[in-house]
Amino acid sequence: MHCSLLVFTIFISSAVVCSATKVKQCPNGNIKNLEEYIIIDKCEIPPCKLRRNTKLPLTFKFVAEDEYKSLTQTVYAVIAELKLPFLGEDGEEVCDRIFEEDGVTKNNCKFVKGRIYTYKHDIAVLPVYPKVRTVVHWDITDPTTGKHAVCFETPANIV
Repeated sequence: MHCSLLVFTIFISSAVVCSATKVKQCPNGNIKNLEEYIIIDKCEIPPCKLRRNTKLPLTFKFVAEDEYKSLTQTVYAVIAELKLPFLGEDGEEVCDRIFEEDGVTKNNCKFVKGRIYTYKHDIAVLPVYPKVRTVVHWDITDPTTGKHAVCFETPANIV
């Protein structure tokens, strides 16, 4: 009985993770089950291909660890140990991109601790970006408290 339950749990966990993108925690990150929630379109296994002059759908769910007042994102690529911001993404206020867990109902930047929310946005991969292998850092933070709602990194190829 216990063995069957263990196999079933592993199977279900594998099925959930397979549709998500493999990402890693940011340094000092502590988000439970992070890999289960991040979905970068057409990228289950990094490095993700980011085609210049296109938009790439990004969806992820996160559990509000606090009652955030507003959220902004920090998005950059690490190239030769330099943090180069994603133009048009880095520093942006993101409340208009966040929905209730259903992914349909706008949440209007009202967060309740412990509830699940969905972030949806098409990432602009600008034609000015260099063709390079990199690590993309994505961090959504409440600027008033400095608390992280979600933070992850993933290898990528800008092509």
